[in-house]
Amino acid sequence: MKPVAIFRHARTEGPGYFAIFLDAHRVPHRLVKVDAGEPVPADPREFSGLAFMGGPMSVNDELPWIPPVLELVNKAADADVPVLGHCLGGQLMAKALGGKVARNSVKEIGWGAITVEDSAAAREWFGATREFSGFHWHGETFTIPPKATRIAGSAYCANQAFVLGKHLGMQCHVEMTRELIGAWCEDWGKELVARARPSVQTPEQMFERLEERVRSLNAIAAGLYGHWIEGLKI
Repeated sequence: MKPVAIFRHARTEGPGYFAIFLDAHRVPHRLVKVDAGEPVPADPREFSGLAFMGGPMSVNDELPWIPPVLELVNKAADADVPVLGHCLGGQLMAKALGGKVARNSVKEIGWGAITVEDSAAAREWFGATREFSGFHWHGETFTIPPKATRIAGSAYCANQAFVLGKHLGMQCHVEMTRELIGAWCEDWGKELVARARPSVQTPEQMFERLEERVRSLNAIAAGLYGHWIEGLKI
């Protein structure tokens, strides 16, 4: 089986639970370290699927790797190679597929409720789940691309997830582990957050009931990833 390409855009924003899930299901994967200057592959057909992780940059920044990533997503969609996006990754997918990315009305940082749509498309990915506690760390948001379907939202960000065939783009982070959350909280001050507010939690708040929250999130992620790998190109 060809490997899944996992694109890392920042050193501290690795695949987390996604890699754990792939290993548990014996799905080979290759980490493409975009943050270290590794070139973006030109042909998505080299891989069984493409997964894009998060990052602190904007998809609207003039970075040399963004145009080839957008082109790769479009090529993957044309070739029916499944694409998966987390936060920045979801924004890259949205922009490549015809949506727009702009500043969200508020920063959304920490644990927060995500509501799943009551639709056939949402049930295909989330099963019977109608709400769960997701993890957030973003200041921008995407519009739903043409032909895609919105399947989840939150009180502070209307578009949390969309699907288009085999492709899933998310604004939220379902890949979180205790280690990732700890690393990100070290950068909490860089977000220019003077104090906690309804849409922003402090590191102390994020670590409340952490083990329980991570286990619950891993279960949600396992369902989404399980459905996604069913479409991988052999």
